[in-house]
Amino acid sequence: MTNRIFVITGAAGSGKTTVRNYLHDKFHMTQVITHTTRKPRENERDGVDYYFETQESFPKNHYLESVVYAGNRYGSSYEGLQTAWKKSPFACIVLDTAGAITYKHQLGDQAVVIYLKVGDVYELQKRMATRGDNSALVTERIHSKEYLRDLEMPEELAGQAYEIVNTDWQKTKRKVDKVVTQYLV
Repeated sequence: MTNRIFVITGAAGSGKTTVRNYLHDKFHMTQVITHTTRKPRENERDGVDYYFETQESFPKNHYLESVVYAGNRYGSSYEGLQTAWKKSPFACIVLDTAGAITYKHQLGDQAVVIYLKVGDVYELQKRMATRGDNSALVTERIHSKEYLRDLEMPEELAGQAYEIVNTDWQKTKRKVDKVVTQYLV
């Protein structure tokens, strides 16, 4: 069986974490643990939520993709991917569209990209507010170039990713199931 990484991408509030959790619960997919140099939040554990790195240890890994956000480094490594695949041939990760493009480019058919879209920008804002995001941060985020970039599937993923409009959770689950089950044989 070929190892696969299911990459969940889309704009903030599109349901990426919900789909990732669904893949874990229904299909027992292992979540790829990513790296960060930021300090752990209360209840976060090293090797479970993130691999918490120092500025010195972060560059020692081999990254498929990495970014700097709010002064901290974040990245997903080949080491993290291999660790996930040791537990299961199917793993999942949530990435922005730039990261999804990199995964598809670097891993080819092993990367199965699912792009989540919500038809209405106001629905995305409402979802971010409902999950408890600070309203000032939501406003800042929806005006960021990354948010605007992630509202549409990038050309680089056209024909190489599955687009699912996530406005009805029951329909979304059925569409996700259809995508995943073609790779289970």
